[in-house]
Amino acid sequence: MPSNTTASSGHKSGKKKGRRARLVVIVLVLAIVGGIGFGAYWSVSTVRASFPQTKGTIKLDGLAGPVDVKRDGNGIPQIYAESDDDLFMAQGFVQAQDRFWEMDVRRHMTSGRLSEMFGKGQVKTDEFLRTLGWHRVAKKEYDTKLSPETKKYLQAYAKGVNAYLDGKDGKDISVEYAALGFENDYKPQKWTPVDSVAWLKAMAWDLRGNMQEEIDRSLMTSRLGPSQIKDLYPAYPYKRNKPIVQEGAYNSATEEYDPKSTASSSGTPGGNGTGTGTGTGTGIGTGTGTGTGTGTGTSGAGGTAGTGLAGGTQAPDGMTSQLSGLSDALDEVPAILGPNGNGIGSNSWVVSGDHTITGKPLLANDPHLAPQLPSVWYQMGLHCRSVSDTCQYDVSGYTFSGMPGVVIGHNQDIAWGMTNLGADVTDLYLEKFTGDGYQYGGKVLPFRSREETIKVAGGSSKKITVRETNNGPLISDRDDELVKVGRKAHVDAAAPDRGDGYGVALRWTALNPGKSMDAVFELNKAKNFTEFRKAAASFEVPSQNLIYADTDGNIGYQAPGRIPTRGKGDGSLPAPGWDPAYRWTGYIPQRALPYEYNPKRGYIVTANQAVIDKDKYPYKLTADWGYGARSQRIDDLIQSKIKNGGKISTEDMRLMQMDNSSEIAKLLVPKLLKIDVKDKYVREAQQLLEGWDYTQDADSAAAAYFNSVWRNILKLAFGNKLPKELRVKGQCLNVEPAGNTGPADEGEKVRECGQRDPDAAQPDGGDRYYEVIRRIIDDEKNAWWQAPKTRTDDETKTRDQLFKRALEDARWDLTAKLGKDADTWSWGRLHRLTLKNQTLGTEGPGWLQFVLNRGPWNLGGGEAAVNATGWNAAGGYGVVWVPSMRMVVNLKDLDKSKWINLTGASGHAYNDHYTDQTDKWAKGELLPWSFTEKAVEGSTGDKLVLRP
Repeated sequence: MPSNTTASSGHKSGKKKGRRARLVVIVLVLAIVGGIGFGAYWSVSTVRASFPQTKGTIKLDGLAGPVDVKRDGNGIPQIYAESDDDLFMAQGFVQAQDRFWEMDVRRHMTSGRLSEMFGKGQVKTDEFLRTLGWHRVAKKEYDTKLSPETKKYLQAYAKGVNAYLDGKDGKDISVEYAALGFENDYKPQKWTPVDSVAWLKAMAWDLRGNMQEEIDRSLMTSRLGPSQIKDLYPAYPYKRNKPIVQEGAYNSATEEYDPKSTASSSGTPGGNGTGTGTGTGTGIGTGTGTGTGTGTGTSGAGGTAGTGLAGGTQAPDGMTSQLSGLSDALDEVPAILGPNGNGIGSNSWVVSGDHTITGKPLLANDPHLAPQLPSVWYQMGLHCRSVSDTCQYDVSGYTFSGMPGVVIGHNQDIAWGMTNLGADVTDLYLEKFTGDGYQYGGKVLPFRSREETIKVAGGSSKKITVRETNNGPLISDRDDELVKVGRKAHVDAAAPDRGDGYGVALRWTALNPGKSMDAVFELNKAKNFTEFRKAAASFEVPSQNLIYADTDGNIGYQAPGRIPTRGKGDGSLPAPGWDPAYRWTGYIPQRALPYEYNPKRGYIVTANQAVIDKDKYPYKLTADWGYGARSQRIDDLIQSKIKNGGKISTEDMRLMQMDNSSEIAKLLVPKLLKIDVKDKYVREAQQLLEGWDYTQDADSAAAAYFNSVWRNILKLAFGNKLPKELRVKGQCLNVEPAGNTGPADEGEKVRECGQRDPDAAQPDGGDRYYEVIRRIIDDEKNAWWQAPKTRTDDETKTRDQLFKRALEDARWDLTAKLGKDADTWSWGRLHRLTLKNQTLGTEGPGWLQFVLNRGPWNLGGGEAAVNATGWNAAGGYGVVWVPSMRMVVNLKDLDKSKWINLTGASGHAYNDHYTDQTDKWAKGELLPWSFTEKAVEGSTGDKLVLRP
């Protein structure tokens, strides 16, 4: 196979000037690097050596016939082959051309081997990942669960990746390997089928549901009582924000969900448990493990603190420290898809032909994930020249580098999209240790143990022991402080004797081998809703809302996934592992999961809201839905278009995706404008809100000011009252000691500093807090409105006093950040996106970050807007998740579908297609999406032929 040649830009014309400019940039960068001391090893050829060959011919051993790779003006490949094996082998080769560094880092992450690439700084992360055992589970799936056909495709894909790697040094693959060469002598290894399967575990981890909420609720018990915690986790507003499934019912006689039934469900299926909320009883200490008194709220709302364990089970002292340490350990795991929690989500909706100008369905999707460079998604088409039994695929869409097939997209018959269902598929269990075992049902059971060896680049290997209980791996073992806390934990009467302490185990559906990889290929070749639902049955983890449309005019929805049923407890709090009553009892049968097919209303919206009204469905999917702000806004937009017989176009769907309206602003601004403000500078800022249409455009001064006011309302009303384990790092407060035990301590203050990373701290400002505020907004003297005095501010006792203080604090906050003249403020200057390479672009030296990273972009949109450019109100205004791609599929004419990616096809810095889609993405534009062979040929810029 010839060595790689410099790639063509992929554009048909008019790009020579751009390439010359890019070459100048490369030379300038290398000059800067050289000034720092590394440039002697670098040259223009170093940066461009790994650019893929996109024209001409390459010989690949293992192909049965020729394969065409046609790239359009954005470098997006469409592959044409005559057999399934050749198709997926070519997919592996092409993805490796563009993204092998990303693929290599991903497989080292999923297998807990990051230290082999990046040295001792990743040992802790590897320890945690080895304890979870993603790669081990993936290997079991490959060996015991996946179909022979799926294995064949995975093998073909791996063969293609390895054909690309054959004969190449690291610098020939990606510039990052050249940079890594300054530190160690790492060499890429061959790709395996299991490397592809393991990526689904990482995907499932970041979309695992309510595990963080489970931890947070328990941590809150050190400072908040049950009623306060209930205030912060209100019930889903089913009457205001519609669930996904609005038609049909569960039939208790057949134990199936019937989308056409009008009867309400009756009876409770076996194994569907119920449980209590936050519990009652004495509080627990926050840091030392010695506090035993009742917890106190700092707001004056008071209340006896809950135990932090399910069912009000008495918890040992030190559990708060256990869970805080666990939360810190979770922060060390790379968040590949985004910060896990309530705010993260996605949009997808489908409109039937009854309401479209084409007379056939339109389907939109935009998953909200962490911004990455390159994007987590890779666009491509996989086409058999003639669909047959030996070559079954004609599909196009978005996939993950390192994984064969297409994850989201369309084939010649159907289209599908995904949003996170958010099912509760994880539980934490507090385990009681005795000797070399743990207590369960009055007996001592032995741990299941294994030894793992972590190899470290530039250092000595480290061995760890992984222990498991019947609930899962002991993730608390991975933190030395957690081990100490567990050993010293004080025991209340209701818990077993202390013995050798306590630990925390994780039960998670993804740690059982499954068939999700089978589902990808089944979806790719499904021809109708029946086959779509059959494929969905295999999509066990992560649980996703699957939305559907076909060229015959049908639309539908399916809730798939392996979702557990519980005995005692409801999964909202850690459970006592020693009590068999809290064990999982099984899984919700696939036939019982909700779905819709051609609903009467003519459209379906999924945006992480509740799947179905809990009073109309006997199984519990989760208690931690998104609260429906985005979904109801989409529903309202659709209704506004179709009323009086209106029709929706592809452009209408695009405009809905870019809707920047703030639902919380609609609630708060009328009340904020009634506040009597004396200070003329604060009044000047307040006047920005007069006449504002609540749209968060990038150039909006009003949006900038409102979001700062919202941030300060959250901080004053809620944030300063939360335990330090939930507050943002660096925020220090003088507070009463947690677990204050008596009069002698009254009036004493301790200084506590926040411990949570900014992207994960609370209150995050998501639509859960919209609902919290909505429920107390008219109670002007609610205890949450109370805030203590400071050196510069009086205490607040009412809503309007707190709002006035937030208006003032926001004025001075933006004066410091954006200047004194409020008319020059803009939301985009606060709300910025910087795209960072997820390895060396965040942890590497400054000069390398300059080479690899791009931005910033000033963005509109915001938290819980349809255009969900998310930010965490506790941490700042910067963008922490984004619509990672956008697509609108036209089922009348697939060639008139539109799509866009966050970055570009290439993972190579300074390649034409590194971030060539980002400017258009930021503006809300979409690219043409060619599908038929004629359309693809017309948009082709470069053609590469792979020959046997």
